[in-house]
Amino acid sequence: MKSLSSFNTLISVRELQALQASNQAYMIFDCSFDLAKPEAGYSQYLDSHIAGAVYANLDNDLSAKVDPNAASGGRHPLPSREKFAAWLSSIGFTNDMQAVVYDRNNTMTAGRLWWMLKWLGHERVAVLDGGLQTYAAAQATLAKGLQPSIPASQYQLDLPKVALVDAAFVHPLIGSVKIAIVDARATPRYKGEVEPLDPVAGHIPSALNRPFTTNMNADGTFKSASVLRTEFETLLAGREASATIHHCGSGVSAIPNVLAMAVAGFGLTTLYAGSWSDWCSDASRPVAQG
Repeated sequence: MKSLSSFNTLISVRELQALQASNQAYMIFDCSFDLAKPEAGYSQYLDSHIAGAVYANLDNDLSAKVDPNAASGGRHPLPSREKFAAWLSSIGFTNDMQAVVYDRNNTMTAGRLWWMLKWLGHERVAVLDGGLQTYAAAQATLAKGLQPSIPASQYQLDLPKVALVDAAFVHPLIGSVKIAIVDARATPRYKGEVEPLDPVAGHIPSALNRPFTTNMNADGTFKSASVLRTEFETLLAGREASATIHHCGSGVSAIPNVLAMAVAGFGLTTLYAGSWSDWCSDASRPVAQG
């Protein structure tokens, strides 16, 4: 088993239980969220969560809506690094802690917090492989209600470990034979057949489609590193893997693809966090369908 201080992509239930039984400083985050029912995630958390877990709300804690200082565009704009560090400080998270993040929806929202901690320069953050369902299936103890608060800290920013780009960076890469733009949305949305959330249907021209759920086994755990590597190599078709740029609808569901590429050994690839909701907000940007 890995050293308890080295989890930076995925952590299994067994490894998490060992961490909980150790003397290592750690914090667990429940990131459960439903885009169609934004209040549902918190209700699920109150009803059942891993003991000691702190709730991280996608809309309130992991986004900066109507904030002129937001770090990205789109429906779920990133807060500034400083604002996010202030939130971590307010809940008592410290630089020496191992972070473990999970959700109930195929790592879609837990991945957001995993990426954001990397963006702050935090190395030791891992996604619970399989989410709460896998933890509960192992007959592990669950808790209800609010967790006791802990004293505030002073979380310190470090250099980002992941790259963030905007539409101006992505636009010249349309049609590139060297760098892939990968869209993590479901294929009908990518094709423009349906669009339940944004005002324009379609995708960035030349973007490749890999729905984020493609990374998962039937039980919600990630596929093996070797399988993921083969699948991404097939998708990229000779393009430079380390230069891949990921996006989705609003910068959330793209991150399981970022995580999957890291698990596969490609390193931490780039995120266009504004994603389709940001791209299609400017009518001068090209749109493709089909």
